[in-house]
Amino acid sequence: MPVDYIPYFPQPIEGQAVLDNFVRTRRLLSYRDNDKVLRRIARGMPSYELDTLETVGNAAEPQPSPPAPLPKGEGSKGPNLLIRGECLSACAYLKAQGVEVDLVYIDPPFASGADYAKKIYVRRNPKVAAAMAKAEEELPDDQLRAFDEKMYGDIWTKEDYLNWMYENLMAIKAVMSDTASIYVHLDWHIGHYVKVLMDEVFGESRFKNEIVWKRTTAHSDAECYGVNCDTIFFYTRNSEFTFNTVLQKYDESYLSRFSFSDPDGRKWRDADLSAKGLRGRGYDYEYKGRRSLWRCPIETMKRLDGEGRLHFTKKGTIREKKYTEELKGMPCQALWDDINPVNSQADEKNDYTTQKPESLLERIISASSAEGSVVADFFGGSGVTAAVANRLGRRFIHVDVGINSIQTARDRLQAAGASFNVLDVRDGVALFRNPVQTMDKLRSLITGLRLDEAELDSFWAGAFNDSRLGLVPVYLPDLKDHTTKVLDIPLINRIINVAMPDLPDKVKKVVVYTVDIDDRAAVGAFIKENSSPDCVIELRDLKELLSEVVLADEASISLSKKHVITFERFHSDRLQQKIAAYNDKHGLNCYPNGELLDDLDQSPEPKPVKGFKPIEISEDGLELIEWVSADCTASEGPWHSDAEIKIDKRGFVSRAGKKSKDFWDAKLACPKPPFRVRIRSIAGDETIIQC
Repeated sequence: MPVDYIPYFPQPIEGQAVLDNFVRTRRLLSYRDNDKVLRRIARGMPSYELDTLETVGNAAEPQPSPPAPLPKGEGSKGPNLLIRGECLSACAYLKAQGVEVDLVYIDPPFASGADYAKKIYVRRNPKVAAAMAKAEEELPDDQLRAFDEKMYGDIWTKEDYLNWMYENLMAIKAVMSDTASIYVHLDWHIGHYVKVLMDEVFGESRFKNEIVWKRTTAHSDAECYGVNCDTIFFYTRNSEFTFNTVLQKYDESYLSRFSFSDPDGRKWRDADLSAKGLRGRGYDYEYKGRRSLWRCPIETMKRLDGEGRLHFTKKGTIREKKYTEELKGMPCQALWDDINPVNSQADEKNDYTTQKPESLLERIISASSAEGSVVADFFGGSGVTAAVANRLGRRFIHVDVGINSIQTARDRLQAAGASFNVLDVRDGVALFRNPVQTMDKLRSLITGLRLDEAELDSFWAGAFNDSRLGLVPVYLPDLKDHTTKVLDIPLINRIINVAMPDLPDKVKKVVVYTVDIDDRAAVGAFIKENSSPDCVIELRDLKELLSEVVLADEASISLSKKHVITFERFHSDRLQQKIAAYNDKHGLNCYPNGELLDDLDQSPEPKPVKGFKPIEISEDGLELIEWVSADCTASEGPWHSDAEIKIDKRGFVSRAGKKSKDFWDAKLACPKPPFRVRIRSIAGDETIIQC
């Protein structure tokens, strides 16, 4: 359970309704269960304890775990943060610590129905790296051995997504400073609905721009217009806000107007010096035989003439020369077609599915914040917001629920020389990499659970067959949706009065897994009063299953007298099974055309796909390692990386964030005796070995 609930906003004055203080009690956007979220908002943001996992750079001396409170009144001056947890929990922590955010950029799930996968590359085995270095310098991408791992499932019902987004936007608003701005990046699937939510949360008058980003070139979509753009909604917390004019390069059509050239090659166009048609009287005088109302006084006219900046036309008109080299740029418009997506060869590319280009965030951060401001991204992804904020002299807060996001951002920021603390929200959910993979693991741990029960709708995770009771449907909280993690009256009401009536009559029992229960006595009383006596509801603690999901890999190392660690063996059952499944799917259990066989006993003898090379792992398994780090400072508590090496997908190493063309030799040199070693697999699983 949460240790506390943090109010979204200050308590109202006596006699004023709580909800009326910060949100309309009558929602603007009407959809199923749109009133249910108000009860959770009235209760407050769930606040959990946090652990400090690591300190990087000089953010602070190694921090205690949980992290020490920030000094009173200095919340906004805290260190840069990477927080593994949900937006709501992170906002509760920041609110309790008095941290105020000056700029928010979020790129939340788009409710597009898409599954996002991470490409997992098998590294070179360091034991044969030297031989490989002589034979070849670098393999192209299409020759690298790789497979996909599901990273995030963007699959929602529209109503659940909108409630989830509404609560997140309310939490974000609660930690924004008085002059803060927020940019919400979406696409056509759900953006128009979220626009109305933002009108509710921030007020229609706080809407500043709908920015359209052309994120890719033309598409050839059948029977409709090609979709090649995203939408970014720009809102402010109040009427006063930070905004710095950002200049764009002029396009070619504008530059083509500079058709004249001086003898020295400088290009220019002529501009009107007459004041006719302008408001005001202008300056009335004659210059070199031409009398007119001029835009500038005669002293300026003489100066321009002396500088050779006047152009005398054949008709005797005097015009001013405007040179291309003097162009500062055009004030940025709401259509952004000059920022390209991250291409496969870009230096900033890090194989993160939803990665956005740094130039996109550079424009937003430059426009809506100042040096020293706090910039936050509560769906941080690849860490581009934090990286750009750090480069531009801002403080940053990166939040994401996926371990791959935290690892990617951590390595990116460490390589850039940033200082920060890595925190973990202790919300009772021990996630395996990310919510989607955790859910998949949970289903496999429930004995007998079947996912293909045709009689059940998508509300149920599946069912198992009990020898005495028959079909037993199973409900699992959706770990990517915080609203289902706490079993409260609205959720148990939905289970009893919406989901269960649609079950077959023969169902005598359902199993409901829970992470936390809001009020156990109240929920129990509600079940007793409202459930059918013919169908038993059994509550089970999901945390018991979750403890079996996160299992450490196995590794062995040796340490020399000169503090050099040698990695001798690494074994991961999960990765070995994944690779075996990949080989099975793409190789031996396929017809030559690649079609999978559903029933091998009744099908012709399968043949390997022509040209398919299965992924083979060596006996020592060291090619499954992506990153290693040694802590020479402490044997427990927050991690302090005194030496580290990261191996990229081609096998080259980066030492302390600096890239090289060296292959890893399975060693890590430490400045002094290490207390413990951390090993990260290519899939993101981490294992700690005590020295």
